[in-house]
Amino acid sequence: MNMNRTGMGFSEHAGAKFCVERIILDELKLEEVAQRQTEIHRPSIKKKICDSIRCSVGQWKIWILTWIPVLSWIPQYSVQKNGLGDLVSGVSVGIMHLPQGMAYALLASVPPVFGLYTSFYPVLVYFIFGTSKHVSIGTFSVISIMIGSVSEQLAPGDHFLTNGTNGSVVMDTEARDVQRVKVAAATTLLCGIFQVLLGLVRFGFVVTYLSEPLVRGYTTGAATHVIISQLKYILGVSPRRFTGPLQLLYTLVELGSLLPQTHIPTLVISLVALTALVIVKEINSCYHHKLLLPVPIELMLIIAGTLVSHYTDLKADNGVDVVGKIPSGLVPPRVPEVGFFSSVVGDAFAVAVVGYAISISLGKTFALKYGYKVDSNQELLALGFSNVIGGFFQCYSVTSSLSRSLIQESTGGKTQVAGVISAVIVLITVLKLGSLFEELPTAVLSTIVFVNLKGMFMQCQDIPALWKSNRVDLLVWLVTFLCTVLLNLDLGLAASIIFTLFTVIFRTQRPRYSLLGRVPDTELYLETDSYKEAKAIPGITIFRSSAMLYYANAELYQEALLEKSGINVPELKKRKEDERAKKRQQKGKDKQTGVLRELANRMLVSMKNVSESVHCQRTDHEHIINDNGIATVGHGNTNHGFQPEQEERDITETHSSSCDNVQEHTHSIILDFTPVSFIDTVTLKTLENIFQNFAEVDVAVYIAGCQACVVQQLERGGFFSESVSKGRLFPSIHDAVLHCLCLRDLSCSAFSLEMPCVTRF
Repeated sequence: MNMNRTGMGFSEHAGAKFCVERIILDELKLEEVAQRQTEIHRPSIKKKICDSIRCSVGQWKIWILTWIPVLSWIPQYSVQKNGLGDLVSGVSVGIMHLPQGMAYALLASVPPVFGLYTSFYPVLVYFIFGTSKHVSIGTFSVISIMIGSVSEQLAPGDHFLTNGTNGSVVMDTEARDVQRVKVAAATTLLCGIFQVLLGLVRFGFVVTYLSEPLVRGYTTGAATHVIISQLKYILGVSPRRFTGPLQLLYTLVELGSLLPQTHIPTLVISLVALTALVIVKEINSCYHHKLLLPVPIELMLIIAGTLVSHYTDLKADNGVDVVGKIPSGLVPPRVPEVGFFSSVVGDAFAVAVVGYAISISLGKTFALKYGYKVDSNQELLALGFSNVIGGFFQCYSVTSSLSRSLIQESTGGKTQVAGVISAVIVLITVLKLGSLFEELPTAVLSTIVFVNLKGMFMQCQDIPALWKSNRVDLLVWLVTFLCTVLLNLDLGLAASIIFTLFTVIFRTQRPRYSLLGRVPDTELYLETDSYKEAKAIPGITIFRSSAMLYYANAELYQEALLEKSGINVPELKKRKEDERAKKRQQKGKDKQTGVLRELANRMLVSMKNVSESVHCQRTDHEHIINDNGIATVGHGNTNHGFQPEQEERDITETHSSSCDNVQEHTHSIILDFTPVSFIDTVTLKTLENIFQNFAEVDVAVYIAGCQACVVQQLERGGFFSESVSKGRLFPSIHDAVLHCLCLRDLSCSAFSLEMPCVTRF
């Protein structure tokens, strides 16, 4: 059987069918037919370096347009097509920048004006280097709380207590704020350096290790930290600050003990602001299709709160905390204090990774929706440059904001020109209007943070969805959330990433092992446990693992193969050794029989000679040697013979029995290697053991679906030999099965299994 026709399945909606006629291919024939290239010519490292440093005009132009994307699209910018949408979008986002910038500055433990700085400088930098058209760069709650935890840890309020009048102890808030701004700027600069370095080495793929359940669980846990941190402003109390694991629980206990000391005027302001925010935001959500622009309730609330506080003198008469002095104008750039680098290196790296993960996920969402490309590495560089330059202007770390990005997209924003217009709105506020918000109660800003975190906590709806779809991802979500809440933001992120990687390793160590059977009238081989029509082929075991094969699960793979195949290799080895011992004993007996036969012949000859000499004949006892060499001793009616043909008949019967035994048991094993993408040294040794062990019990092992790169690794590892050649490798399971059946038909005529060579539909 050297030709084979295999029919492929057809699609009912297309009504198509086809039939392929070809020879059975193993790896050797496949290399000859497909003309495999043994060496793929790739440019050398020297050539790559020379090409990268080539200074032609065209190369310089490519470099400049790649590193500064704004130069590639700003010359083609259409004011008529995009101008109005970007203008409306920029004004809307700029109005949102003002309350969010000041509110999130409280999370970062810096004065509100630095939140406005953060909403200005990084936006302009991203306009130059960014590739996303719709994201809004600036302050974000999760990043703000991460910066705030570092600032409070290195500049705690307890270090700025001074003696006041009448023996009282007061806090030097001005000196505390100055120190915290220095810590935040240093952390931001180091965070930007990390992002730039990662972008230069094309390390944008690092975000792939942060799965979606991990990011959503982490941001939900971080939102919990934000909520707890804002309770003191809403209640008007001053709890002690806790650090380290379980700090959130300690803070909650402390706030519970301070509830009797709640400042009633502050609480009333918070409740009124919360009510107004919730009602108007629900109106915006329900009628967003009818509203030209969403109602800017945050800005309206800030204006109203400032006016009420100013005309009722809430700070002097009722002791309500207000924003305080907001300097007008921009601050000159200054070099952050690098002495903090050693203390904030871990936190800065965590902020860099989380900020990039949030930004790139949001950017790719909009890019997929509108059909343009976002460069992951360039986004990392753009975010890094925004943080580096922002650090020199006393900003804190930035990333994309979901709420502002949605506003920028829904109000007609087409390009990052909308971001520049929003930065102009912030600039006008900083230069001319900043001092007007000095009387704004901090409780109003806290309520804005509260309500804007609604989207974060809506992520809890992932829990029932993940319970139905993927419970491992649900476990990742829950563990990440709990680690973030209990261990703090930096330790929680590290523990979550480690746990996620462990789930991946565990799933590769415990894959699904299955046996495959052939679907009648097709060349398809499916799991016999999952498909009723998939029938196992007698004598052939087809084994598949659902995961890739590598050092961590190689031993488990071998154990599962032995279990699924039902072949007890040690027992068969022992049985085979016993059979060999019996054969050796039989050979010894045959040798003794030959000696006895020769002695008997000699005795008969001598007895005949004696009989002739004495002329004595006996009728009841005869000795006959016939022409065929069969010695027969006759005594009465009893005959004893020595027949040489008996050994040949025994061998024939043994061969027939061997064929029947092989027919009943497995004679071939086919390993489906389609999930395997690489081979390590442990896997290579495991394969060698599998081939060797089964060969000792007369079971042939074959590999099907082996990729070219895996074949090359097997060659380099010295896997192939005289006993295991490339003829054991097949491009498909069907080729391997037909090969096994051909061998059985040739070696054992009693074995016969009909498998149609032509499949009809």
